[in-house]
Amino acid sequence: MAFYTQKLGLPLRKKGESLSILEFGGSYLMIEKGGVASSGEKTRAQNPTVLRLNVHDFEQTVQELREREVHVEVIKFDWGTIGVIIDPEGNRIEIKD
Repeated sequence: MAFYTQKLGLPLRKKGESLSILEFGGSYLMIEKGGVASSGEKTRAQNPTVLRLNVHDFEQTVQELREREVHVEVIKFDWGTIGVIIDPEGNRIEIKD
C-alpha cells in the first residue's frame, strides 16, 4: 500500500482489513490481501495484467516518480514512449506519453 500511496501518489479512499481502495483518476483501484509476491517482475504467465496510465506530461511524471525513488525504465517505440515501473510484488505498471 505504501508504494501506491506514497510512491505513486494515489490517494487512499478506504482501507479495510483485507481490501483497500485507492483513487484512480475517475475510477478506483482495489488492492486485496493474499496475492503472491515476487522479488522481480512477474512473468506474463504469473500476471498477464498491466496497468497502463496515460499521463499529460511524461517527462515531468518520470521526474516526479524518480524523486520519490521509484525506478522507471523509459522505453521508446515508433508508436510512443512508455515508462515501466515494477511494484514491490513484481506487478508491471506502465505510464505512457
